[in-house]
Amino acid sequence: MSNVNTMRAISQDTLGGPEVLKEIRLERPTPRPNEVLVRVRAAGVNPTDWKHRASGGFLGEPPFVLGWDVAGTVEAIGIGVAMFQPGDEVFGMLPYPFGHGSHAEYVIAPVRALAHRPAGIDHVQAGALPLVSLTAWQALVERADLRPGQRVLIHAAAGGVGHVAVQIAKARGAHVIGTASAGKHDFLRSIGVDEPVDYRETDFAEAVKDVDVVLDTIGGDTAVRSLRVLRPGGVVVSILPGGSDEFPREAERLGVRAVEMLVDADHSGMRAIADLVESGQLRATIAQTFPLSEAARAHALGETGRTTGKMVLVVD
Repeated sequence: MSNVNTMRAISQDTLGGPEVLKEIRLERPTPRPNEVLVRVRAAGVNPTDWKHRASGGFLGEPPFVLGWDVAGTVEAIGIGVAMFQPGDEVFGMLPYPFGHGSHAEYVIAPVRALAHRPAGIDHVQAGALPLVSLTAWQALVERADLRPGQRVLIHAAAGGVGHVAVQIAKARGAHVIGTASAGKHDFLRSIGVDEPVDYRETDFAEAVKDVDVVLDTIGGDTAVRSLRVLRPGGVVVSILPGGSDEFPREAERLGVRAVEMLVDADHSGMRAIADLVESGQLRATIAQTFPLSEAARAHALGETGRTTGKMVLVVD
């Protein structure tokens, strides 16, 4: 049994491989005004987690507790919180990048980072959705203004962001082209992809044409080459900013748009995600779940790059 004033958390003292992750005890945080203390029930694991574990990324040197996805129960509320009460079931994405910390028994969230969990899904589904769904929503809807009948190319369409982006694009009435290895094409069709492309056998930049919107989840050369499949005035939205100057320069040369973005915590975006879930248009595919204590295994599996959908830590 845990001390009432402490909690289990997954932390690290050094940068490195999955083996640097360890379970420790930390003081349980207290919500300040406009903050909510969430008892974590499930928390997604995303590529940004293992990248920060290995490199420090935006967070610098450890120790730190990773995790941006959260689903759970409101344990306590700070002064002025009117949207939630203790006992409410919630899900959301902690502010990226500096609001991390959901790979623990409890986490503090700003009130507007959360939304009520849709009744039709469990904690695991809810814990899988926020970061990837907000990323896809902000890229396709807010940045690209995706419209019915438009053609969208989604890279790594069987991955975490990709498989959610496919469903959001279909809900917007788009024609969806998705890249993945041939073994995942049946899965792609099952979630709504109209044209699967085997990136191992086919150069997408040759095979795909007249696209209105590309969602680049890979970065680097893929972002630059994606510009060449666009119609005039089309847009590539890359969720991996900070690459070379070649991306915006090539876009200008071709008469298309290049947008680089990071996902941002957002209540209205989470409400939109919840609406899609409730209408049956959005569901996360769960690759595997792990107990909190086995976070290192989840990181190791994720780093293979071969999973379909999302991995989720379950907190007892």
